[in-house]
Amino acid sequence: MKRVRSKLQASPLRSAILAACFISIPGLALANDNPAGNTQALGATEDGKRIEITLPNPEKQLPLDDLRKFTEVFSRIKAAYVEEVDDRQLLESAIKGMLSDLDPHSTYLAPKDYEELEESTSGEFGGLGIEVGMENGFIKVIAPIDDTPAQQAGVRAGDLIIKLDEKPVKGMSLEEAVQLMRGKPGTVLTLTIMRDGESGPVEIDVERAVIKVTSVKSRMIENGYGYVRLTQFQAETGGQFTKALSNLKKEHGSDLDGLVIDLRNNPGGVLQAAVATADALLDEGLIVYTEGRIQSSRLRFSAKAGDVMSGTPIVVLINGGSASASEILAGALQDHKRAVIMGTQSFGKGSVQTVIPLDETHAIKMTTARYYTPEGRSIQATGIKPDIEVKPAELKELDSRPFFTEADLSGHLIGQDEKAESTDKQSNTENQPGSIADRDYQLRSALNLLKGLSILNRKGAGSAQ
Repeated sequence: MKRVRSKLQASPLRSAILAACFISIPGLALANDNPAGNTQALGATEDGKRIEITLPNPEKQLPLDDLRKFTEVFSRIKAAYVEEVDDRQLLESAIKGMLSDLDPHSTYLAPKDYEELEESTSGEFGGLGIEVGMENGFIKVIAPIDDTPAQQAGVRAGDLIIKLDEKPVKGMSLEEAVQLMRGKPGTVLTLTIMRDGESGPVEIDVERAVIKVTSVKSRMIENGYGYVRLTQFQAETGGQFTKALSNLKKEHGSDLDGLVIDLRNNPGGVLQAAVATADALLDEGLIVYTEGRIQSSRLRFSAKAGDVMSGTPIVVLINGGSASASEILAGALQDHKRAVIMGTQSFGKGSVQTVIPLDETHAIKMTTARYYTPEGRSIQATGIKPDIEVKPAELKELDSRPFFTEADLSGHLIGQDEKAESTDKQSNTENQPGSIADRDYQLRSALNLLKGLSILNRKGAGSAQ
């Protein structure tokens, strides 16, 4: 193979960078370097007097060799790449690479990305309706959002997307993949995914739509037992949650006997919304705190007095799709012994991203801190472990036929209120509507636990009286 030597001229950018690294100061004489290379002071004269200036630690200064390498690569791309590349494009690519190599959540925000970030936190945007992240170069589904095309098409938390239409995602950035998933409502995108339990790739067609996320849904699952589903934490979720609890109590006519908070497949959202939701259920104490290298990333959030549920037993459902803000809520209620956490281990996103503006149209989203629960547990990569592990399962009655009892014997002694009980039992069987808990094993388990806690509470109150 023929070896070609070429001499490349340094670009203006390189000259600017190197010039910025060496600034001469009048009247300042550099001390001689010693063999160890650990010179710590500069000698200077001012008004005939000698002064010593301490230098910063050399190990913490910009690495000049690496900067020279960067400018050399920049110059070679400009001179020898097969197609001409704009300087701005190269610099933006360098910035994107610098951030994306830190962690999956740090990224560069161009003007369009700014708009999409605002849309996702306001609760209305166009696309498929899934929260995604990066794993081994592929796109991993953290959670499909309720009542969106992705959920209705059968996309599940944990799915690994390997192709978008005919384009492999290997090598794409997260932003590029998200850009492909968004599009005009009504158009169809084919997702090729790998899924645990499947022998090969699975193709799912998803029709894009305008995604309108309702963050709080509520209903009574049985008389006295409320159910609140939090699909995502938006700016107004805290107030909507409190209003939903008030409506459930009005519907029941008094305080509830128990409450299920469903955080399954909740990908998170606005931190303050999770804090407000926890605050509504706690009388006092720390909710969450963050720790980072800079002062502004060290925050503490505490509850104000007043539990809107007045101590009503609570079960919180979580799973592998519960991430970030939903883990903050679950962790706070778990540490304060305010709720029983049930389900499977959560996702484990315990880092804080801060949007830092660079100018009027560009910004960077960078990880600046970690979340910690009130007891000092880090959520990052470990998640929230449920107090009671309950895996998803199908509910199926093995035998719904009534047992043969004393009342079925011919000539049996008539029991007290036997006729009334028989009539009530028949009426309840005929008129009782099917509950959502009948189709959801984890929710049924939560309801059964609440019933047990309610029975114990009533017995405890009776003994005290």
